[in-house]
Amino acid sequence: MLWIIAAIIVFLVLVTLLLFRYEDLSHLDREELRVREAGPSEQNHEVLRRVREMGKSANGLRGRARLMTLRQYMDDLSEGAELQCEIRPADSPRGEWVIAPGSDSRRRILYIHGGAWLAGSPRSHRAITDRLARVSGAVVFALDYRLMPEHRYMDGVRDCRDAYTWLLENGPEGAGEATFMVVAGDSAGGSHTLGLIAWIRDQGLRQADAAIAFSPSTDMSMTAPSNRNNIGTDPLLGPIFGKLSKVPLPLIWWGTLAAFRVSPASPVASPLRGNLEGLPPTLIQASDSEMLLDNARRYAAKARASGSPVNLHTWRGMVHVWQIFVPLLPEAEEAFEDIRAFLDGLQAEQRTALAD
Repeated sequence: MLWIIAAIIVFLVLVTLLLFRYEDLSHLDREELRVREAGPSEQNHEVLRRVREMGKSANGLRGRARLMTLRQYMDDLSEGAELQCEIRPADSPRGEWVIAPGSDSRRRILYIHGGAWLAGSPRSHRAITDRLARVSGAVVFALDYRLMPEHRYMDGVRDCRDAYTWLLENGPEGAGEATFMVVAGDSAGGSHTLGLIAWIRDQGLRQADAAIAFSPSTDMSMTAPSNRNNIGTDPLLGPIFGKLSKVPLPLIWWGTLAAFRVSPASPVASPLRGNLEGLPPTLIQASDSEMLLDNARRYAAKARASGSPVNLHTWRGMVHVWQIFVPLLPEAEEAFEDIRAFLDGLQAEQRTALAD
């Protein structure tokens, strides 16, 4: 009997090693991390209070009841925000246009929201998309992609791909070619963003002029040091995902495969694990205290080593995707000014190239 059990264990180990063949990326952790010197502002206390309230809202709930409560709380995040853009619903693809006064409809941004692929919506992220439209001079299309568990992970991926190809030829007023394209997203949506620009390259489509990712996932393997080291300093993700630190990684990988129906070793789920050559200029913003810090750090280091221009800008002590707390949080205002400078720099380079 014991030899049967031993044989089964050996078999499972071999299958795990074969199925989840991970390249060791620990050498990327040696990349110097530059963090802005200024610490969290006083307004950060209010942000932390709101984050704790979100956690309390689902206390005692399980399963679908917990998920629906978290979805509702996220959708209410932008309630009362000082929005200055027109919000125009769209059905195909499903989402909403966010249009700032005086914006150029030929300049377009596809925004892919976060929420662990389970929650979030264009409504929940209006504070971000409104400010993004205003600092960029572009129209923003916030995609309402299909979420798990009602749909498969790949359904959401396909929605992102379809939305991008549609935006190349369509604006808020109808058909018309885009002259400037940006893909942006946060957290899970940031991972979709980075996966999308690689897919665009592989398909030979007109590449985005730039990509922007707030605290992107980049890697479902959970092997980056901050995935465990920053549990105690991440007030949003720590309480939700901190318990996973006690679970052996192979079990996490099998669980991810079962839930997502995609291997965490696949670049579709983990953009860090794919080919990062030939990608557009990319700006990544992250916090030094969040669990996904090293996911962003590793991606930026590997992309630069592959010849792709990626800038990682890091803030001190910020909550995961703090940009959603604009205008309350001064550091969120700084983040959007950082984006403005990034996009203005790209435009200046393009004008110079055309002049030459």
